[in-house]
Amino acid sequence: MTRVQLRPLARILAARAQGENPDLIEKANRRARHEAMRDRARMRAEGRLAMLAALFLVAYGAVGVRMAAIASSEPSEPRAQVAGAEIAAARADIVDRNGRILATNIATDALYAQPPMMVDPAHAAHELARIFPDLDEQRLLGWFTGDRKFLWIKKKISPEQKQAVFDIGEPGLLFGPREMRLYPNGAIAAHVLGGASFGREGVNAAEVIGVAGIEKAFDARLRDPGQAAEPLQLTLDLTVQAAVERVLDGGMKMMRAKGAAAVLMDARTGEIVALASLPDFDPNERPRPLTKGDAADSPLFNRAVQGRYELGSVFKPLAIAQGLELGLIGPDTLIDTRGPLVWGKFKIRDFHDYGPRLTATDVIVKSSNIGAARVAAAIGADRQKAFLDMLGLLAPTPLELIEAPGARPLVPDKWSELTAMTVSYGHGLAVSPVHLAAAYASVVNGGYRVRPTLVRAGPVARGERVVSEQTSREVRQMLREVVKRGTASFGEVPGYAVGGKTGTADKAKPTGGYYDDRVIATFASIFPANDPAWVLIVTLDEPETFALGEVRRTAGWTAVPVAAEIIRRVAPLLGLRPEIEPRAPTGVTLTSN
Repeated sequence: MTRVQLRPLARILAARAQGENPDLIEKANRRARHEAMRDRARMRAEGRLAMLAALFLVAYGAVGVRMAAIASSEPSEPRAQVAGAEIAAARADIVDRNGRILATNIATDALYAQPPMMVDPAHAAHELARIFPDLDEQRLLGWFTGDRKFLWIKKKISPEQKQAVFDIGEPGLLFGPREMRLYPNGAIAAHVLGGASFGREGVNAAEVIGVAGIEKAFDARLRDPGQAAEPLQLTLDLTVQAAVERVLDGGMKMMRAKGAAAVLMDARTGEIVALASLPDFDPNERPRPLTKGDAADSPLFNRAVQGRYELGSVFKPLAIAQGLELGLIGPDTLIDTRGPLVWGKFKIRDFHDYGPRLTATDVIVKSSNIGAARVAAAIGADRQKAFLDMLGLLAPTPLELIEAPGARPLVPDKWSELTAMTVSYGHGLAVSPVHLAAAYASVVNGGYRVRPTLVRAGPVARGERVVSEQTSREVRQMLREVVKRGTASFGEVPGYAVGGKTGTADKAKPTGGYYDDRVIATFASIFPANDPAWVLIVTLDEPETFALGEVRRTAGWTAVPVAAEIIRRVAPLLGLRPEIEPRAPTGVTLTSN
């Protein structure tokens, strides 16, 4: 901007020449200068006022929009914010083979306190102790009046409890949203599902993590946000599982057993439709693990998977099957059963004197230790060990439970000829009921190895062959004879042609040796025996019953009746129709005239 002179020399000289007052020129220029400055100041002020008005308009508009949004939303409890990464609380459902819910998530709340915000800590402590009887009023009051700025009171509460806490009217008691794991069927399939708990926790969310069973084995898959909408489907059948557990519980109580286990497996695929272990627990309120004593005394202990027992004579059909497969014996081959069988300083005896000879079939039917031991001696230790390994009896079961890898069978350090003899009738080798179920299924299903599974994953490929079809058929016939005229006569279920083998083994002491009056009683059964679709293993820990004037502990009196009742209950649920077995020819021929 060009500054105008107040007294320009040319105009001053011209004004003097004309006799005018030159001071007027300066006054006029000064006035013009002041008017220009005033105009500029006014324009600057008007611009600032316009800008300030626009800013106020935007601010009041934003406040109005926010007030409208708050007015149109549902009222909610103010919650404190916590720093850290976002917590993903979603977890996929677990369902049975028919899509019925076994585990799911439900929305609930956690209760926490911010003592600095509390108005009446004493009243709050008193009311909380009334609502939650497990809380101590004095301890709560000490927390509320201390230096703590934040504390959890309850990790999950019911809607009724939430309303009761809300009615206290204490601003320092706040609620945090939660998703908790729910098992709607209670204790059914508890050992399979395992249970879940909270991991990382924040005020607005908590991480749900698996702590045992399927929940822990598939924790990453169940927590994957990309698969949260796709449930994990198990091979269990909820209805069959409930029936098995109900009968097994009644049988355990009737036989006064310490514990019980049952495994119901598809003989062709290895799919487990029921797996029960008693005593059990409710995964909604999972008990704490034992800190001392025998782990098997805890209801958390899965006897069907973690329990490793010497199962006794249920191993005899495996020894006979190998003898048949090697061509060493046939079903009618006579075997020397004179006793006792002496090996060094050891003697092998039978429960009864069965005479000097028995056929291979009758070795199974009458359950001769001596007969099974002689077959095992003919087979040899190396071949026997290789055969049992092929059946999966010397390695942890591949079952999809977090506990399965740790349940390695207790195998002898040295597999001698004597070991082969004792293992043939179930002593010296400790396995789980799931191991036994898979081994029986592999032998009786036509001779193809199956691997136990709890997760449905489409069609199951046929395993490698372990015995021939002929051997499989002959073993099935032997197992049927055990029920028809042998030690498992109480196992007959009309219409379902049950076959099986009993096993009664002295229970091993933790310090070594065996108890004289405690046994593990097992019945390994198949049905229908002519074309086995299912394998059922029932094991009772320390059973005893009073019958015919004496206390009886053998499997024929304890485990067999329980297994028979299970088959009677579940066979129709599995879609099996009862069939009447054809009678043997009577020798009379009907002819027409």
